[in-house]
Amino acid sequence: MDDKKICFIICVNNYNYEKEQMRYLNRLNIPQGYDVEILTIREAISMTSGYNEGMNSSTAKYKVYLHQDVFIVNENFLYDMLEVFKDEHIGMMGMVGAPKLPENAIMWNGPRVGKLYFNMIYQSGESVIGEIEGTYQEVEAIDGLLMATQYDILWREDLFTKWDFYDISQSQEFIRKGYKVVVPNQRSPWCIHDDGFFDLKNYYDARETFLGEYGKKC
Repeated sequence: MDDKKICFIICVNNYNYEKEQMRYLNRLNIPQGYDVEILTIREAISMTSGYNEGMNSSTAKYKVYLHQDVFIVNENFLYDMLEVFKDEHIGMMGMVGAPKLPENAIMWNGPRVGKLYFNMIYQSGESVIGEIEGTYQEVEAIDGLLMATQYDILWREDLFTKWDFYDISQSQEFIRKGYKVVVPNQRSPWCIHDDGFFDLKNYYDARETFLGEYGKKC
């Protein structure tokens, strides 16, 4: 494992998003002595399988799993990420998270923390989802728009075979292994999420799978 290497892993099916995202990634300030690589995974059959492919293809200690429609506007993101990961007990961080996952496992139904610039069909702007005191806040789940890790844990492609609940599952996998999952304190949002609209076609089936594996109640 190369502890001076950072890898961005992105499942891609939209060239326009990919091209725009690269503009933002290429503007990031790179800490001295570190190398950065970008892996784009095409034709993935699920988010978990795509992320496992990327994870197993890179020797980087630090990996940033990123939606194709997320654009990092904090040019010092890599410095800030490494600062968070100075705490070896922190396994994963995200931009938005739930300090306590609701019993029904739907993160949107409970209090969340973090900040984000967003762009949806009907509105756009800055969303202060929940303020954080201190350097970071520990959470039970983070949103999959951006998930940065300093340890490799397999994504549960045996359970989540499409595009939902992979993020909450991975949060629980890190916690099972004894690591903290956190949301950092952002003075202003570090990312833009151009998330359009929600496709919930397979969401509730994935939720049932999650509840069966991780023990939350309906």
